[in-house]
Amino acid sequence: MARRDSRLLSVRQSGLVRRWLGDPVLLADLSWGQLDTKVLHVRAGNREFIVKGAGGANHHIGRELTAHRGHTGKLIAAGLVGRLLHWRREASLLLLEYQPGALVEGTAGEYCADIHAQAGAALLLLHRTEGRRDTEHEAAATARALRWLDASHRIDAASEAAARQRLAEHGAHPVTVVPTHGDWQPRNWLSNHGTLRVIDFGRFGFRPAATDLCRLTVQQWDTHPELEAGFLTGYGADPGIRDAGPSSCCARPSAPRCGHTRWAMRLSKRRATGC
Repeated sequence: MARRDSRLLSVRQSGLVRRWLGDPVLLADLSWGQLDTKVLHVRAGNREFIVKGAGGANHHIGRELTAHRGHTGKLIAAGLVGRLLHWRREASLLLLEYQPGALVEGTAGEYCADIHAQAGAALLLLHRTEGRRDTEHEAAATARALRWLDASHRIDAASEAAARQRLAEHGAHPVTVVPTHGDWQPRNWLSNHGTLRVIDFGRFGFRPAATDLCRLTVQQWDTHPELEAGFLTGYGADPGIRDAGPSSCCARPSAPRCGHTRWAMRLSKRRATGC
């Protein structure tokens, strides 16, 4: 990349980008700034691309590479995800097709039932790529959840007690795990004139399907339940509510308002009522 832009990537990463694209022009730095991941919108010739790079201790690039190399084919065929063009796992560097559109988060589309229905249909394509029974997932997720609860956190005492009770009651049993996005929400959706696109597989992993609904449940769906109905219409199947225990959904207390604790409690209610 041009000298003025090379500070955004390591010397090695910049050299690889030049090898792949020549001397691309930086159009925008789309990085969130929360980690050392750099997301750069560039142009080379008459084409636009996304360059993603990170430091060696950052695991997100590796997860995204794993997703693109084995599990995004159906989404790409449907025009929902940009193709992976070049990569170097050891350099924590990816080159992806640019996906046109604006982030859904913060726009009217965030609360648009049609966008959520499209998101449901897109997620089903990912979840149906593969499925397998995992005998260790729930035990590992429970252990992670308890470690989070044992550490310093901002969860109120009543919610923490409820979460611990659900975890103790649930136990560990085999579950079906599928390819999951890991951060399925409007901040990772694009809208191109009302047509959904999906970005950022940096939290990809094999988990129960319902874990991909956790963030939506405590964010947009919490105040707009019609969006959940629209999403499930697009998904067109049971997202495995009964196969995702509270340990799977409580293992990430970073969700807003301790949402995964609330999601775990909601799962328990659904099991009890059959809803």
